Amino acid sequence: MTEAAATQSESAGRAAIWSYARPILLRILYGLVSLVFITLITFVADEIAPGDAATIRAGDKATAVQITQLRHEMGLDRPWPIRYVEFLGNAARLEFGNSTQGTQQPIKDTLARAMPITLKIATLSICVASILGVLLGMLAAIRENKVADRVVLSLSTLGVTIPNYVLLPLLVLITSPKFFDLLPTSYQIPEKQVAPEIFYLLIPMLVLSLRPMATLTRLMRASMVDTLKQEFVRLAVAKGVSKRRLYWKHCFRNALIPVLTTMGTSFGYLLTGSFVVESAYLIPGIGKTAIEAITQRDTPMILASTLVTGFLFIAVNLIVDIFLPLIDPRIRESQI
Repeated sequence: MTEAAATQSESAGRAAIWSYARPILLRILYGLVSLVFITLITFVADEIAPGDAATIRAGDKATAVQITQLRHEMGLDRPWPIRYVEFLGNAARLEFGNSTQGTQQPIKDTLARAMPITLKIATLSICVASILGVLLGMLAAIRENKVADRVVLSLSTLGVTIPNYVLLPLLVLITSPKFFDLLPTSYQIPEKQVAPEIFYLLIPMLVLSLRPMATLTRLMRASMVDTLKQEFVRLAVAKGVSKRRLYWKHCFRNALIPVLTTMGTSFGYLLTGSFVVESAYLIPGIGKTAIEAITQRDTPMILASTLVTGFLFIAVNLIVDIFLPLIDPRIRESQI
């Protein structure tokens, strides 16, 4: 190989790497800007709401002088832009300070206890939703316009329309001792635990996975139907390729691309949807922690919970964006 050819090959390699890395770097930049914007909106909303953390912490019997003094001690009398910039600086070092209410524990410790629980529920839910959604979507596409297709579409429509705050109490009521006594009605694990922890998470996991499963089912069906109508499928059938090989090797991979993209968004939905479910089911995750912080006007905890949830949402979608070009080279080619 001549020196000119080697130089040209090296330049082409660098261009290919840059074409792959450039959109990822841009998404990271957009993600950081989004985090700043989200926390800013949250901070301003908390700032303009009536009352503050000092009023709640002082109690109903506190005088105006006592509240003013407490507000000064907590630094709430400083301009809010200064306090927000200070929060960003501390957050960059993963320092969120202490909670302003209750025992005033370090926020980092509280989130360290809450985050694994929320991630566990969200991960289990997205796994259930993805597996069932893909399988049901494929079944509906293969049986297009038949009984199985109509049943799957009807159930998926029902799954999209039922909100969490309706489904959760309904499942709790049905599985409670008053009726069938099948599952725990709250996340209250006894000291002498017999059943595994996942047993106490089945109801919230089912509630959170229903809507993503319904969405992924409909998306997988539509994508699979489009794929089955492609020219390469007709050629494969003409060559005598078996149906199992046709569906799983030729169609499945092509139909899965839009589904994988939606999985990242669905995971973000599970993180935010867990707020209501965790509070109602007494699960000490980020959702329950954030709801309690909002009711107590615990601004540092509110901001930290918002930042962590937003970071997880952006990180999951970034991971999906990184792996999609590896799964489908056409996406990588479109980025060049």
